[in-house]
Parts: sequence; structure tokens; C-alpha cells
Amino acid sequence: MRAVIVVPTFRRPAMLAATLASLRLQTASVPFAVVVVENDATGLAGAAVARAALETGDIHGLCVVERSQGNVHAINAGFATALEAFPQAEYVLMIDDDEVASPGWLDAMVATAERENADVVGGPVVPRFAAAAPALMARHPVFWPAYDTSGPVDMIYGSGNCLMRRRVFDRLGRPAFDPRFNFLGGGDMDFFTRCRKAGFKSYWAAEAEITETVPAQRAKVGWILKRGLRIGAINRAVDRKNAPGAGGLLRILAKDLAILPLALGRAVGAFVKTGNPLIAVHPLAVAAGRIGGIFGQEPEPYRAESMPSP
Repeated sequence: MRAVIVVPTFRRPAMLAATLASLRLQTASVPFAVVVVENDATGLAGAAVARAALETGDIHGLCVVERSQGNVHAINAGFATALEAFPQAEYVLMIDDDEVASPGWLDAMVATAERENADVVGGPVVPRFAAAAPALMARHPVFWPAYDTSGPVDMIYGSGNCLMRRRVFDRLGRPAFDPRFNFLGGGDMDFFTRCRKAGFKSYWAAEAEITETVPAQRAKVGWILKRGLRIGAINRAVDRKNAPGAGGLLRILAKDLAILPLALGRAVGAFVKTGNPLIAVHPLAVAAGRIGGIFGQEPEPYRAESMPSP
């Protein structure tokens, strides 16, 4: 196997079945395996779906159960299993259990890595709303990828559609994701920040598209505002990690204070450009989440009790 695709899952068996079906339908010339990580050690609905898919023989791989609950623990278990169970694999990719890969996704990601000699490759995750979303929120930036066109980038920001060469893990060490971000989220942003600081080359492959199901409960003003708060908290946590000590704390506090007038200016600019008050308020929500982080106020959406049951 030249590539291994990691799929962490938690209480979304129907969506996981669609994810695995999209991997089975890959028009890939690259031999690949799949590692599914079940993070619901009591329900195990995802494990049942994964094992049924693997038993058909249409896709190769294995399913493991990670009993330590949380986003980071599941992803780290998947990466570790991929690297150890498939020692000849050069590429490790990840897709979430609420996503569906386009048929040429894997080939596009690997071809980009090889053509550009890239260490990290990211691709777009395009929303598919389960119910019609009001225009006010359908184009909100929390639902859309960071880049529009293919090319070299400073870094990528999310693990929902990514590829890493084995050498990235070899140099950064394990666990790949910092458990400090287990319930907050942002382990991927921290990881890719470390990739950038280590000098790894990142590239964006716009043609390697993945579609994400956006459930009705996310297409609401309250969820979008909370997402903005969480983005701010994550940004501050990553900044603080990379600025240790008293001097680092002072620099981060200065940034915290500077973000408020900047956010106001961005909000005004966004409103003038889009006429959309929900998009305009996003920079203010991000700033508020950052300020909350000063006082230890961080959301924890990846705790089991914070996540909806199937």
C-alpha cells in the first residue's frame, strides 16, 4: 500500500457508510488502505459499519477502537495505526466521517504531492446542506475552504481533507496532534502550524474535492456564532503554545488587545462588501472567543456529552 486513509468516527454510522462508499468508488491508480478509528467504545455503531464494509473485500484496511474519548485521541490512534500497520506507505491522508470524497480525490492528492514534492497537501471541503440554508448563512466563511485555487500555500488549516508524507511524522514525532486540543478542537491547526515552522512544503489541490454534510442544526445563527467563538479560542491557544514564558504571554496579550479594533474594522469592511450582517459579525465573534481564552473560557464541542447522539 502506498497510501493509507484515516477515518475517525464518532456516532455517525450512516454518514460513515457514505464516506466508506466514496472510498470504495475511488478511481485510484494508487494502492491504498483504510484505517477507521471508532471513538465510541460503548456504542460501536461505527465499528460495525466499518467491519461490514471491509469484509466485502472492496476496500482493504482495518478498524480499531480508541477508548480514550476525544477528537485528538481518535486521530492520533489512526495516524499511529496507519504508520505501523502499513510500513511501506509513503502517504497518510485523512477524511472525516461526515464527508464524501470525489472519485478522483486520492489520485489528485497523491499526484500533487509527487509533482510538487510537497510534504503536506490540502484540498477543499465543500458544504452540502442537509436542509436548504438561508442565503444569510449559506456563503458564510465557516463553511467554505480557505483557498480557491491550486498552488503553494503557507500552511493548510484543517485535517478534513489532507495528505502528509511519512517524513512529516518522522520529524515532528508522536503523538502527531497535541492532546491539549482534544475537546476544544484545533489540533489540526496546531499540527500544521508546526509543519510550517519546521519548513515543510504545503500545497493546495483545488481539484481534490470532498463534500461535507452540514446538518440542519449547524445552519443556524447560534451555531455559526459559537463556531466563531471557538475559532478565536483555538487561534489564541495555538499562539500561546508557540509563545511560551512571560515574554510570550505579554506578546499574546498585546495581540489580544489589538484584535478588537482590527475586528471592528474587518466587520465594517465585510458588511460593505457582502451586505450580510452574519458574515460581518464573524470577525467580532472570533475576537470575542480570543478574549474569552484569556480567562480560560474555551468551548469543548468534542466532549461526548456535547455531541448529538445518533
